[in-house]
Amino acid sequence: MNTAAPRPIRVAGLLVGLQGFAGVVIAGWLLVAAVRATSGPVPIGATVAWLAGFGIILLIVGVNLVRGHHGARTPAVVAQLLLLGVCWYAAGPSSQPAYGVPAAVFCVGVLGLLFCPSALRWAIGRPREFS
Repeated sequence: MNTAAPRPIRVAGLLVGLQGFAGVVIAGWLLVAAVRATSGPVPIGATVAWLAGFGIILLIVGVNLVRGHHGARTPAVVAQLLLLGVCWYAAGPSSQPAYGVPAAVFCVGVLGLLFCPSALRWAIGRPREFS
C-alpha cells in the first residue's frame, strides 16, 4: 500500500538518506586513505566494506521512505537503534562526545519523526483517521 507519506516520514527519509550518503562518503575516504597508506589495509578494508554496505542500504531505505513505501519504516527504525549504540560507544568508551552526542541527537530526532502521531497513523494504514 503506497498512500501518500506524511511530511515527518518524508523528512525522516531525507535524514536517513543523508546518513547513508555520509556512510558511503566516509567509506570512500577510508578506502583512499588505505590505498595511500603503507600500514595494514585489512582492518580498514573491512570497515570500508561495512560502511559502504550500510550506507547503500540506508540510501535505499531513505529513498523508499520519501516515496511512501511502508516497508522502509522498520529498517529505518532498526538502523537508528543500531546507530544509537555506535553513538553511545563514541561518546562514552571512545571518549569522543563531540561526535557521539550530536549523532545521538540526530538519531533520536529521526526516531521522533518516525514515531510521531501522523507517522504512526500512516504506518497502520489509517492516515486520515483520528486527525
